[in-house]
Amino acid sequence: MYISTETPEQTEARLKEVIKSAELKVFQEPYFFYEIPISKFEFNKHALAIVRDQEVWSFLLPSVSSESENFKIFSFHFKDGLDNSGFVGWLASKIKRELGTGVFVVCGQNTNRGGIFDYWGCPISISDKVLRLVQELRE
Repeated sequence: MYISTETPEQTEARLKEVIKSAELKVFQEPYFFYEIPISKFEFNKHALAIVRDQEVWSFLLPSVSSESENFKIFSFHFKDGLDNSGFVGWLASKIKRELGTGVFVVCGQNTNRGGIFDYWGCPISISDKVLRLVQELRE
C-alpha cells in the first residue's frame, strides 16, 4: 500500500481523479445480508461477499424477501497504478454529509483488474440520491 503525505486539497483533487477514472457498476437487483451460524457454512455462488465474525457467516445476496433490509449495490474497480488510498472514507463522508445516510463497503482484491475493488451498499429509499451524488463527483 502506498503511503503519501499531502494536503487536504491535494487529497481532494487526487480522489476526484480516482472516482472519475474508476469503473462504476450499478447492480439493478436489491441485495440483503443472509446470516448462518459458523458451523453451518455452505458456499453460495450468488454471494457478492462473504464475511464472518465469531458467530455467523454473513452473505451479501440478491434479495429474495421483503422481510429483510434491502440495499442498492454499486461497485468500483480502480485504475491500475492510481493511488486510491483514502477513497472509502472520502466518499462515505461526502455521502453522509450531503445526504444524511451511512453506507457499507466490502472490499476485495483482483490483481488482474488494478487491485482493490469495492462493493458499496446504501438504503434503497435514498439510492437515487446517492447514485446522483456519485455521478456528480465523476463529472
